[in-house]
Amino acid sequence: MKELVFGHKNPDTDAIVAAKAYSYLLNQLGGQTEAVALGEPNDETRFVLDHFSEPYPRVISEAGSETKQVVLVDHNESQQSVDDISDLTVTHVIDHHRIANFATAAPLYYHAEPVGCSSTIIFKEFKQSGVDIPQNLAGLMLSAIISDTLLFKSPTTTDVDIAVGKKLAEIAEVDYEEYGLAMLKAGTNLSTKTAKELVTSDAKSFEMGNKTIRVDQVNTVDLNEVFARENELRSAIEEQNKDNGYDLFLLMVTNILDSNTRLLAIGSGQDVVEKAFGQGLANDKMDLPGVVSRKKQVVPPLEEAFN
Repeated sequence: MKELVFGHKNPDTDAIVAAKAYSYLLNQLGGQTEAVALGEPNDETRFVLDHFSEPYPRVISEAGSETKQVVLVDHNESQQSVDDISDLTVTHVIDHHRIANFATAAPLYYHAEPVGCSSTIIFKEFKQSGVDIPQNLAGLMLSAIISDTLLFKSPTTTDVDIAVGKKLAEIAEVDYEEYGLAMLKAGTNLSTKTAKELVTSDAKSFEMGNKTIRVDQVNTVDLNEVFARENELRSAIEEQNKDNGYDLFLLMVTNILDSNTRLLAIGSGQDVVEKAFGQGLANDKMDLPGVVSRKKQVVPPLEEAFN
């Protein structure tokens, strides 16, 4: 029976690329897998797939009707996975995030490392297995690393990510700096998106202190352009909180050019947000200079403050 390989809901570039790359590797090693996605690719990911003439993945909301075995990449938490994950057998996990809300009844292959991108780990899997990475796939994997590390500027970036990224750029025959900036800018065209799309496009849920915290990140080259739509964004966030039971919604708007973030916090627990970042909110907002990483710079201090 064919296994499905997928990343998290609201997939970013790494979630989709990692699924494609790891599915390719497993199939080269004799497996029967298909890379799918738990949501449509965002503008940045579409730019990447189109640039390397790679087809968009099939989008699914449940997997049990076609398989009982699945492979998770770029996530492990059940609330970020396919809706019927509790009915499926997970055979492999490739991830670079914390391990939470995850348990299996059967043994599995699990490869996690504290690096900036899942595709960095998958590069190691290719080398360990002795399988060559095709030129276009190398371009996709390079794109994922650039996306997750904001062109090696994010504090999540490790020396391994940089070394692997440069090697993938050689294989793909790409100038990673020129291509990377064009790729990141492709993901910042926000004018055509509705407020709802902006606050849900890269959102993840976290359980902290018996509260459900939703954190969304939007990349831009102009913070003021985004916050000119603040009233729309507030309404969309309040609707998300009401419809989904989120206690607190944090919108991170990150300027990829100067690596600064403006945070908009809507819901209960704002005092805890202030405690986490050591400053007050002004009209539900605060500026966080040098903050670009949800995983490393936003979620950990929030968890410490809430718990």
